[in-house]
Amino acid sequence: MLWPSHLRPAGYTIASLAVSLGGILNGFDTGSVGAVVTMPQFTETMGEISPSLLGFTVSVIMFAGAIPSFFSGPPADRYGRLAVVAAGAVSFAIGAVLQASASSLAQFIIGRVFAGAGEGLFLGVMNVYICEISPSARRGTLASLPQLFSVLAMCAGYFTAYGSVKIQSSIAWRLPFVIMATIAVAMAITCFLLPPSPRWLVLRGRQEEAIAVVQRLGIQSAEAEKDILRVRDEDVSKQHTSFYHSLRLIWARQYRGRTILALFILGMVQLSGIDGVMYYAPTLFAQAGLPENTAGFLASGLSGILIVIISIPAAILADKWGRRTSVIVGGVLLSSLMFLMGIMYAVGAVHHTGAGRWVVIVSIFAFALSYAATWAFVGKIYASEIQPGCTRAASNAVATGLSFFTNGIVALITPILLAKSAYGAYFLFGGLSFGTLVVLGLYMPETRGEPLESIQEVFSKPLQLHGFGKLLRRGLGSSSSTFGRLSGSTSVESSTAELDELSRAHAAGVRVLA
Repeated sequence: MLWPSHLRPAGYTIASLAVSLGGILNGFDTGSVGAVVTMPQFTETMGEISPSLLGFTVSVIMFAGAIPSFFSGPPADRYGRLAVVAAGAVSFAIGAVLQASASSLAQFIIGRVFAGAGEGLFLGVMNVYICEISPSARRGTLASLPQLFSVLAMCAGYFTAYGSVKIQSSIAWRLPFVIMATIAVAMAITCFLLPPSPRWLVLRGRQEEAIAVVQRLGIQSAEAEKDILRVRDEDVSKQHTSFYHSLRLIWARQYRGRTILALFILGMVQLSGIDGVMYYAPTLFAQAGLPENTAGFLASGLSGILIVIISIPAAILADKWGRRTSVIVGGVLLSSLMFLMGIMYAVGAVHHTGAGRWVVIVSIFAFALSYAATWAFVGKIYASEIQPGCTRAASNAVATGLSFFTNGIVALITPILLAKSAYGAYFLFGGLSFGTLVVLGLYMPETRGEPLESIQEVFSKPLQLHGFGKLLRRGLGSSSSTFGRLSGSTSVESSTAELDELSRAHAAGVRVLA
């Protein structure tokens, strides 16, 4: 025996680690592409690129990912979570090969479209898969793995570009895409070796297979009976629906609130401006007064190292503090830092010499670290765990699609805003971060440590507006009692009965839509 039984990771941990390879692909591209498109070797191959075309070239991967992401939920319900993840990995591999072999900007952009389509397929669905195979006590940490892998790969991408820029040929910018193509192929193969989601098997009426998979994943029987194998009859009845009906179902009255909440949190966390910082870190540091070439790349790599350092404990402790705590603390830090940088530029305090530029440089680091420790993890976890089984894949797919779209907007407008105004982008992203903080502080119930099926009982009645101060105290407490109090005075039994009545009406053909 190569691995002592008491040290052997559980099957669900191994499966979560394996499927999280998608996070590596996402992070490596984010970490390297900003440096790649500013390399002299890239310019020699592609020619001079205007700021607007540069923004489009970088951001097209996000817009390309939005459309397939919107529609990846129903196929994930029909064919399984891993089948869609594998298809996405294949598409990403094709895109990486096209980019690595590009001899024109048009081919490079087409490659980014294929890669984006792949990300659109696998990013949202792999989070659903991890949430569905994880015990509730470890769901936060395991669902954080894709983001942790993403920041590790982002750091690796920075330093790959920093090292390869010294190569005096086009290999300098092609190498990162060769690496990504290799990882994507490995990910696609891995998907065929992993067990399917037991929750998906139950939803498809394959109970015996689900029990066998639970045993293979190493989940204790008590946990499986309490959570993973405990699927509502209404969820099973709604799994055998058409593609169109699956997308309509997420807007039914009993699911509408949590769909809107998932859309909001995944869309707005990107509008904090994080990808503007990550994609264009060399430009931001150069604007603040650092040398444009080596020092800019090194500063970007340093931020990547610091993000990795803070992301590791953040992922490990994801189940130790509440989702609301992450949102509130992160929102305060992110909006404050953006406003601070905007003010420094607006009053003309940033010069190539003096303390002003160091305030901005430190604030950029602090912003990236604050995001990595809070909003980077909570959005993807929360959007997946608040959905019932019958809408989890479809709703999370649509929310991830919106995230791609808003992410693309940020990547597209950031270089344009920076070219027009030194401070406008900072005030814009700061205001959006503050608005996100306020809305989620009012409407976001705590879910930490609760079984997925128990979470649905809280959402079986419409979300209510609560006083921000009251919810702030509850969120910072982030205890199980908070979760119960947020369900209101209506009993769980009456809420469930109401939901069952709505479900029977829906099954009979009465569709109550927004």
